[in-house]
Amino acid sequence: MSKKEHKLKLHPRNPHRARYNFSLLADSCPELAPYIQLNQYDSQTINFADPNAVKALNRALLNHFYGVLFWDIPEGYLCPPIPGRADYIHYLADLLADSNEGQIPRGRNVRALDVGAGANCVYPIVGSQEYGWQFVGTDVNPIAISAAQAVVTANPCLKKRIVLRQQNDAQKIFDGIWQTEDLFDVTLCNPPFHSSESAMASENKRKWRGLKGESNKSTLNFGGHGPELWCEGGEAGFITRMIKESVSYKDRCFWFTSLVARKENLPAIYRALDSAGAVQVKTIEMAQGQKISRFVAWSFLEPAQVDFWRDTRWRK
Repeated sequence: MSKKEHKLKLHPRNPHRARYNFSLLADSCPELAPYIQLNQYDSQTINFADPNAVKALNRALLNHFYGVLFWDIPEGYLCPPIPGRADYIHYLADLLADSNEGQIPRGRNVRALDVGAGANCVYPIVGSQEYGWQFVGTDVNPIAISAAQAVVTANPCLKKRIVLRQQNDAQKIFDGIWQTEDLFDVTLCNPPFHSSESAMASENKRKWRGLKGESNKSTLNFGGHGPELWCEGGEAGFITRMIKESVSYKDRCFWFTSLVARKENLPAIYRALDSAGAVQVKTIEMAQGQKISRFVAWSFLEPAQVDFWRDTRWRK
């Protein structure tokens, strides 16, 4: 699939559906200009295998489309593809709209919890700027929290919309984060993909062989650090633990969601949701990166609770 074909599969409201206008982006972020080059078709591009070029592109995209004046991540931390991250946010807006007679709930009354916001803080940035939502972003890594906080503090458009909380227990997801007064309309998560560091290294070497014919690389251009990339039980284990914890907060959140990169993990996730007593379960497919991805959403709210939630939170 070509990059152009992939972009056409992005969400209709995603502003990144069109080809990158590198000249325009370089006007927004002059740092990008030195990385722009011509490909074999004499079209402007960058070297997507160069982490510095990708970081400069992200800065330009966040500045041009979301009004972010300062954005940075520590060396080696996850530098995510903005178009795919934005897609998750837009499909979450549709999920909320489906529960609100087709109208997307917007503004500060809508609160979202991003589990594992990371140093990049991209989901809260996109969601707050596109829909005016309030975000709580969490992470187990104090360096990631500090870096994300620096971004929020440096951008007036983010300061009143994004709050960051550190998870002090790596074995917990919601516990220790969810405060007594918290109500969230939606949670989101891009869970750790691998079950161990060695499994991640093996997968990355395989990807590099396919990308460049090289087998001596240990990381990809998007980077990543520790808990961003692996955890006990991998993706399926993490999401299963999230489902179990979500039961304790079933009346205090409308939709719990998580990305699921591996389709083969879905049966175990569905079993966990059935055991947890989820009232509604949805699986939404979308373009994510260079492949089709999906997220699973579940809710414990009964019909009467749904009506009350909608009337008191989204229709004020």
